[in-house]
Amino acid sequence: MKSANSQYKEITSGRCDTVFKEIYGAANDLPRQQARYAELLKRHTSLFGESAEYTPRIYSIPGRTELGGNHTDHNRGCVLAAGINLDTIAAAVPSDDMVVVLDSVGFDPVIVDLSDIDLETSENKTGTTESLVRGIAAAFASDGFIIGGFKANTTTDVRKGSGLSSSAAIEITIAVIFNDLYNQNRVNAITLATYSQFAENRYFGKPCGLMDQTACAYGGIVGIDFRNPKIPAITEVSYSFHANGYTLVVVDTGGNHADLTPSYTAITIEMGQIAEFFRVSYCRDISLEMLIPAIPELRLKFGDRAVLRAYHFLKETQRAKEMTEALQKNDIKLYLKLASASGDSSFKFLQNVYPAENPKEQGLSLALSLTENFLNGDGACRVHGGGFAGTIQTFIPNDLVGSYKELMQRIFGSNSVEILTIRHKPAGRVL
Repeated sequence: MKSANSQYKEITSGRCDTVFKEIYGAANDLPRQQARYAELLKRHTSLFGESAEYTPRIYSIPGRTELGGNHTDHNRGCVLAAGINLDTIAAAVPSDDMVVVLDSVGFDPVIVDLSDIDLETSENKTGTTESLVRGIAAAFASDGFIIGGFKANTTTDVRKGSGLSSSAAIEITIAVIFNDLYNQNRVNAITLATYSQFAENRYFGKPCGLMDQTACAYGGIVGIDFRNPKIPAITEVSYSFHANGYTLVVVDTGGNHADLTPSYTAITIEMGQIAEFFRVSYCRDISLEMLIPAIPELRLKFGDRAVLRAYHFLKETQRAKEMTEALQKNDIKLYLKLASASGDSSFKFLQNVYPAENPKEQGLSLALSLTENFLNGDGACRVHGGGFAGTIQTFIPNDLVGSYKELMQRIFGSNSVEILTIRHKPAGRVL
């Protein structure tokens, strides 16, 4: 058994660089990753001591970028998403009791006793990381898998409120640790995602879809069809935007998703109202041919915004499939046209670029307008993820990235621009 000290030496000496290059790509990022993992391990020993019985296991869980299918997953639609080079890393050892201790840099420690785990949760724990731990453990246990305590610490490059799914990354981190420490990794990536979604819906109290967790668990570029959410249809796509002339960039406009749950919830509720009118549960089960003739009655019952959001869903879920096909055919021009159309639909019909109750703060709108002007027809931009605040996604010609970064940083701050690469390695143990 390796000691934590020998692991530390392996990381700092460069013997783990092959693994790091597989995860993060760029060779010039290796020194930073060496330092990052070494600090993770050092902090683990500081927090929990060095076990004579267990060597810390080290995990990496990617953040995700949504490429297409804005707010379609929760109505069983189609999306296109990808794991990215920014990630959450964790070091963990099993404990001899049923207590989970999770220490994340920048947050208060979480301590959860799983000895009384059940499928319910008390309301005073909703909205907390503790609720996610309990919910994911409950999902494992209800399917007959083993749960147990562990001691883990994490650090992340996926900034909270950035639209790159810091919440899904920590959920998958918890699920991966249970899976590896106690279940010999018998639970597949899609099931880990559904366990995480269950925890966020039932325990945390947020009615999210399944896209974020699936992309974080799976890695790579994936087209996902959620018609059957328990067994989503996954289409893997091997593609490099950079090799085809464009760099994937997200711009953080400074907003935060933390207080926007009611805005997100309203989208699900309003789409649900339209579906219920047609006596189905989800917008996936209606069509434009059904929607348009019913608009006069729908407007009176639910208002125009609900109709527009259902219209967005129907067009966007089809567009996500077309975007997947465009990448499969190596048609970057068609892909960029569809990406722009996705952003246009989110702004006009889904209406998630700024919260209606706070029209004076429109960082996303401003970033989109500046980007469209900068691109002058070559490239694409769209709202990224949940919307209302946070980030936009852009595809910038490779030779213009420096100029674009300078422009956006001048307006939104020195840390506002993140250049992304697609990560092909799935979530899991790396060292």
